[in-house]
Amino acid sequence: MDNPRNGIAGFRLTEHTWNTELGNWIDAISPDGRRAGALLFDPKIIGLPGVRERVVATVLTDQRLVLGGLAGLIPVADVVAAGEQVWLLTAQAVSPTLSDLLASGAIDASGAAAVLAETAQTLLALHAAGVTHGSVHPGSVVITAEGAALLSERGLSDAIRGQVSPPERDVAAWASLARALAAAVTRSAPRAAALFERAAVTTTTHGLGTARSVVLSEPAALPGGAIRHDQLAQAARGRSAFAHPPVEAQPPLDEGDIVTLLAVPSPHQTPVHFGPGVSSGVSTESPQAGTTAERIWREGREQVGTVQRGGKPGKAARARRRRTILAAILFAVIMGGAILAWLKLSGAPELAIKSIDVVAPKKTQGCDSAVVVTGKIVTNGEAGEISYEWRKNLDKEVVKQTLRTTADQTSYTVPLRWTLKGKSTVKATATLRVLSPGPLRTDKASFTYKC
Repeated sequence: MDNPRNGIAGFRLTEHTWNTELGNWIDAISPDGRRAGALLFDPKIIGLPGVRERVVATVLTDQRLVLGGLAGLIPVADVVAAGEQVWLLTAQAVSPTLSDLLASGAIDASGAAAVLAETAQTLLALHAAGVTHGSVHPGSVVITAEGAALLSERGLSDAIRGQVSPPERDVAAWASLARALAAAVTRSAPRAAALFERAAVTTTTHGLGTARSVVLSEPAALPGGAIRHDQLAQAARGRSAFAHPPVEAQPPLDEGDIVTLLAVPSPHQTPVHFGPGVSSGVSTESPQAGTTAERIWREGREQVGTVQRGGKPGKAARARRRRTILAAILFAVIMGGAILAWLKLSGAPELAIKSIDVVAPKKTQGCDSAVVVTGKIVTNGEAGEISYEWRKNLDKEVVKQTLRTTADQTSYTVPLRWTLKGKSTVKATATLRVLSPGPLRTDKASFTYKC
């Protein structure tokens, strides 16, 4: 996709761009002069039914989480529509990414450990809040000028696909991240590489929290004996210079076509993202002043547009009016869903898993036995849905199940019936994995089959 403009909604666009599955990312400069980011969604993706609404709902969730104190995410400033285009604007730069630094060989072992610890902490906080990232990879890990690791594109991949990734997908992605960083430092710091590999293995067996503890538990394996951000920050700053905005003159953008999809501007306050040079603050203008978009939001279905000499609206005005009405309806639907989601988040505590336990028969089982392995799940007593699966070590079968919980019960039994046949002596192990609500929990039990 080509970058069609010098700016969008007050953000100046540079010539440093790169493509992802979502569209075209562009390094940008925010209205107050700081480094920022702008994502122009691929029109073939954002135009699909329901995608725009899901993207907006995802961003609203992120903003609530950030306002609630969750750190580690790239903060989204706004999502705006300009005609058929949809832009996501961030309040933080989205480059360089870990992928950029890996490609340039600028990752040191101490910085890699910091990346793993910080991304694991962010994922654990997301899972505790009942959401997942869904697309963790080196390209979605942003390294700031201070050397901090922030996650970008949270939930956007799931939003465009109309799905919700389970926590174990994030866990597996983090393990892959650990292995990639291990490979990057294996020559310069073999002990650190071995530590990262061990953390990756621990993730799949004992969960993300334990794996993070592994990274933090052996500072002696790192050069200098500690997790440090200084070399990582230096590498990030070396990759942070981006091109200046193009100097070629381009036609001015009609601010009336830019509509925020996240919030309705207050009639007494100038919105932040309705065009170049606009910043937050109390307006001193009359109620009828402001951009076309502001008046549309204040007055509802006001018919805005240029009038032809014959007194009838032109094609451009009619098209703009239709877009405005559709945007108003869309906003009402999105805000209704956001309010319901907020009420859910701010209401009663969500379902949480306190413990799981798996018990198998201690007695050796004979020929053609039907064995019952019993799993016990203890919750905090809230209503909701538990997703879990049973795995057997003797075959590749995965038995996936869901369990509806009620508010008056805290303990649930989930049995696995396992039938073994044939003449052999084996140790059979059944593993229970509770997938959601996160974090991932596992337990297993074994018995002996002899025939």
